[in-house]
Amino acid sequence: VADLEVCMGDAVTGAGLERAMDGVEVAYFLIHAMETVAAGAGPFPAREADAARRFADEAVRAGVRRIVYLGGPVPPGQRSPHLDSRLTVERALLSTIPDSVALRASIVVGARSRSFALLVRLIERMRILAVPAWGSNRTAPIDERDVLAMLVAAADTVIAVDEHDPQEGGHVLDAAGPDVVTYGQLLERIAELMLVDRTAVRLPSVSLTPVASVVTAALAGEDPALVRPLMESLETDLLPGGRSAAQALTVRLHPLDAAIEHALGEWERTGHLAAR
Repeated sequence: VADLEVCMGDAVTGAGLERAMDGVEVAYFLIHAMETVAAGAGPFPAREADAARRFADEAVRAGVRRIVYLGGPVPPGQRSPHLDSRLTVERALLSTIPDSVALRASIVVGARSRSFALLVRLIERMRILAVPAWGSNRTAPIDERDVLAMLVAAADTVIAVDEHDPQEGGHVLDAAGPDVVTYGQLLERIAELMLVDRTAVRLPSVSLTPVASVVTAALAGEDPALVRPLMESLETDLLPGGRSAAQALTVRLHPLDAAIEHALGEWERTGHLAAR
């Protein structure tokens, strides 16, 4: 975009936020901080909390009318550190500017989605897919195109306050796709649409997330600091349980197979997909 101004900064330290917020009406918080960083930087939940607090404070000073945040689901019961951090960030942003919007999404299906890319790389490089105990847990993956449509619509859609939602300030919407599948079924659907034969071996009583995350990261060429929190979050169902973002923002959802096909096709146009 020719007239797009890029402001470099650091949300964790607050550097550059004042300039970035100047004249902004709607601010998007799309920051997740799970990758490996320099020694002494602290654990990712602390970094995310600092970033959210500084971002929200600067948004208030700049007169921003709405923050839009893309976070994660909030399952009942005990949450993983990854999902607990997402909820902490959500609360910090929504409690600061009352008309803000939080979209809760699980797996985003897209060529630029690192969680989807992780699954594709595993299918490419493993003839036999060992599916741990969490493979039977369920989720509602969503097409990357639908998430982008929701983010755009969230900028100016008037959203009615839900009287039954105990959330203090802001609007919380579930960004979920129309198909509910287990993680094992998701792997099988991706493999089928990649036109490759893969045998899934289910390990019903084995989780082994600490070990499995290291092996998975090595196979997929990913950062173990990113993979382990993601895998820890798979140890429960991640299903929508609140207000539908698709309904509130009037977004028509793509079915799962169409989402996977589009993501794989885009991947092939921009990079190398060895298994196709």
